[in-house]
Parts: sequence; C-alpha cells; structure tokens
Amino acid sequence: MTVDLTAAAGPAGDAAGAGGAGRPSAATDDRPPTRRRRLLGPQPLGLLFATPYLVFVVLVFAWPIVFAVWMSFQDYFFAAPGAEVDRPFVGFDNYAAVLADPDVWQSFRNVGVFLVINVPLTVVLSIVLATALDRVVHARTFFRVSFYVPYVSASVAVVAVWLFLFSEGGLVNNLLGPLAPSPSWLINSALAMPTIALFVTWKGLGFYILLYLAALQNVPKELYESVSVDGGGRLRQFFSVTVPSVRPATLLVVLLSTITGANLFTEPYLLTGGGGPNGASATPVLLIYQRGIEQGNPDVAAAIGVMLIILVLGLAALQRKLVGGEES
Repeated sequence: MTVDLTAAAGPAGDAAGAGGAGRPSAATDDRPPTRRRRLLGPQPLGLLFATPYLVFVVLVFAWPIVFAVWMSFQDYFFAAPGAEVDRPFVGFDNYAAVLADPDVWQSFRNVGVFLVINVPLTVVLSIVLATALDRVVHARTFFRVSFYVPYVSASVAVVAVWLFLFSEGGLVNNLLGPLAPSPSWLINSALAMPTIALFVTWKGLGFYILLYLAALQNVPKELYESVSVDGGGRLRQFFSVTVPSVRPATLLVVLLSTITGANLFTEPYLLTGGGGPNGASATPVLLIYQRGIEQGNPDVAAAIGVMLIILVLGLAALQRKLVGGEES
C-alpha cells in the first residue's frame, strides 16, 4: 500500500510554512531596535563586565584631568579638610607664569632629548631582539624571561645598580680609564639625560619585546618562504616581511614609549637627586611634583600638567599619522 506523504503532511506543512512566514527569523530580524538596545547595545552583558573598568578610568584618569584643568584657572592652594576658602578665577595667569618660567622650558627640552634617544632606540632594539628570540629554538623561555626581568624589577633596586655602574668611581669609569667623562655621567649636564634614556630603554625593553613577539605570531610563514624562494636572505625577509607585518605593534610601541617618557619622574628623581645637575635632567612631571607638593603651588603645577597633556596628544596624533599610516 502506498501512502501519499505530501497529502498527509500538507495541512501541517502549510501551517508551519505560514507560521514561519509570519515570524521573522533571527538572521533577518529587521525590527527597529528598542530603547534598551539603543542604550545598552546588542550585548548588555558585555557592558556589565566592562563597567568596573569604566568606573576605574573615570575615577583615576578622567576626573583628575578635569579637576586639573579647572584648578589651572584658579588661584588654588591647599587647605585643611572641610575649610571654606576662596579660590578665585584667575584666567590664564597660571599659564602665563608657566610660560615665563625658564625651568619649565628646560624641563620640556630635557624630555625632548629623552624621547629622541629613547623612542627610536626602543623600537629598533625591541623589534630586532623579538625577531631573534622568535627564531630561537633552545632555551627560548630562559632568554625571554631574562629580558623581561628588569621590567618587573623594583626601580629603586635597579637604580642602585646603575648608580654603582655610572658613579664617579663606578665600574664603567674604571673600564674606560682615561676615556671616562669628567664630570661623570650622572653629574654631567650633557650626559645626565642621555644616561637616563639608556637606563629607561634597558629597563622597559622586555615589555616591548613581548608586544613584538605577540605580533610576530600572526605573520604568515608563507611570506618568509616566498622571499626565500626569490633569493632573499634574512635581512631582506626582515625589511620586506617582518617590519611591514608588525606595523600596528610598532605604532603601539611608539605611542607607549612616548607616553612613558613624557611622564618620566622616578628615574631622574632617584638617579640625579631630583633633576640635577642644575636642572639638566628635570622633567615636567618632576616640576609638577616640586611646584605642587614641595612649594605649595598646585595651580601652577596643574597648568604644567595640562600643557604636558596637550603636547603628548599632539605627538601621539603625529606619530599615528607617520607610523600608522592608512592602516591605523
């Protein structure tokens, strides 16, 4: 006996088809977004997980910046908690005082010298060492950890080692003998900031090497094989494949090293006793500490900080355009 399955399933199939036609599927849902979806987005749970970090950013970064901008336009001074004091609006007087201060200009020149040495040196050494470490077969973990240890070491402990190396009677001067500079490295006006730049480059190198190592994992091995088939050696592979492929990582390294250098404080404070000799290693952040905390002029210190933020934002925009190009 033959059963007509089409006829038997007809009503049910028609009903299912009609129901399917009447209800839009999830893939073709063209309903207008509800107010909740417009506010919270398509994944409200993701916003919930991101909320603690957003609160952290607002409290630790955004609010202090806004308060510093407000403070820079006031005759602001510290007072006892709960005390009602008058802090009048003074306009751009604090900025005029900052621009007329030769120590401020010198601190910005000092950080400029630091960035000119530190940023290119960090990029070149990081990408070269990361490429070499990526090709290491034996003891790979040992070498990677060795480069990363200075980055996670306490600055005070590492600074003590560098003071021993670069002091007047330190190991470096003993090795150089008559070629040693006089005055010595950290008390020489011309060599203090370059020495600090070398120290910061060495200490932070491990972090930037890890960034490049992560980027190198995404470079297809076929590209190296293609260059090798065309007769290209290791040097051509490096400049034709590695450098262009890790361009986003290079932009990140440039931006991070610039921001770190612009916020330089600990190293000159510890290595040169607070920006010496004669302010040759003073930085804007060090001046902010001296003017705001030691001298009790937080309004002037806030004006220096706002100017530093504007400078760093300008440098970041320029670097994004020059290094990142269209892909950024």
